[in-house]
Amino acid sequence: MSGLSAIERDLVDHVRAAPMLARTERWVAINSGTRNLAGVAAMGATLADAFAALPGDVALVAPDAVDSVSTEGEVRAIGHGHHLHLTVRPDAPVQLLFTGHMDTVFGADHPFQQARWLDDGTLNAPGAADMKGGLALMLAALEAVEASPVADRFGYEVVINSDEETGSLSSAGLIARAAAGKRAALTYEPALPDGTLAGARGGTGNFSIVVRGRSAHAGRNPDDGRNAIVAAAALAVRLAAGKDDGLSVNPARIDGGGPNNVVPDLAILRVNFRPRSVDAIARADTLLDEAIAAVTAAHDVAIARHGSFNRPPKPIDPGAERLFALVAAAGSDLGIPVSWRATGGVCDGNNIAACGVPVIDTMGARGGAIHSADEFLIPDSLPERAALSAVTIHRLVTQGLS
Repeated sequence: MSGLSAIERDLVDHVRAAPMLARTERWVAINSGTRNLAGVAAMGATLADAFAALPGDVALVAPDAVDSVSTEGEVRAIGHGHHLHLTVRPDAPVQLLFTGHMDTVFGADHPFQQARWLDDGTLNAPGAADMKGGLALMLAALEAVEASPVADRFGYEVVINSDEETGSLSSAGLIARAAAGKRAALTYEPALPDGTLAGARGGTGNFSIVVRGRSAHAGRNPDDGRNAIVAAAALAVRLAAGKDDGLSVNPARIDGGGPNNVVPDLAILRVNFRPRSVDAIARADTLLDEAIAAVTAAHDVAIARHGSFNRPPKPIDPGAERLFALVAAAGSDLGIPVSWRATGGVCDGNNIAACGVPVIDTMGARGGAIHSADEFLIPDSLPERAALSAVTIHRLVTQGLS
């Protein structure tokens, strides 16, 4: 660590003494599946207490309203948990953003609820890597910088949302407001087990397409009916055929139907798009419009489209390249190899980049098998990655991204 300044060596010592693993173990014991609103509330309150160790104002912010299409084809409001928002020194000359999420993909009734230590020394627990370990090391890094001589030279906002795993629909506005005017942002999704970071990301869009036909007796007068299931299936086939190198299309589910002797008059097609560019979003929009029009005419049904492209693609632009270079240099001075590669996954880093703010969105712990009962955290990565964050923050404040 010969390339580190005296202040940076003190930062490393500070984070190594932080109780990151103990915090992580406490936090993974709280089920905070996105739809478990009681569990998310408990997690939010716990995090608010922990982040109150930092100066500034901590608040639990009400979610924005979000609609969802039910299996009956009705548009209904869907509940979300509150989001943690911390603002520190908003008038300081350098402003940064730090984001993470408190929710997991494991609901209150999911069998994966308990932490256990594996023989290889990793921690198998719900949300250990994605991302309660990341939240613990984010807090440790900020506590270390707050104890350093550069603390009064920068301000920041922390957003920890409760709905990242379902698309951040109720927190996207809060993230966009917090991103405004920031020099850079760090998000604490997990790195890969070998430490590789995510570089460019594609975007995503999720749609529920409601098809309304006409019911009839399947034996006596089927031709008087308009089969919504058949129309939805035809729509799924048309959309799937529209994929190309820059756009993947996944018709994932059709809800609807009923007794075998009734022509079904309702179906809801759920489909996911993964565009790699803004141009691909435009192509997907055209594909949707043309496919809906064609199926409407061919099957004499009514079709309503619900949903949006909620995460734009995240390219590696010049600002992101400079931020990656700064993090790589910090890693080199710490003896931590830093590399990155493109990924098809999406996260809040997509939304932040769309605001014009350079962001690295895998500054969290090293781990793997996320979104499964095999999820694991590599404990030694907590002090390692907290040190990387602390030195990165120090250099963003003292050197910038020039």
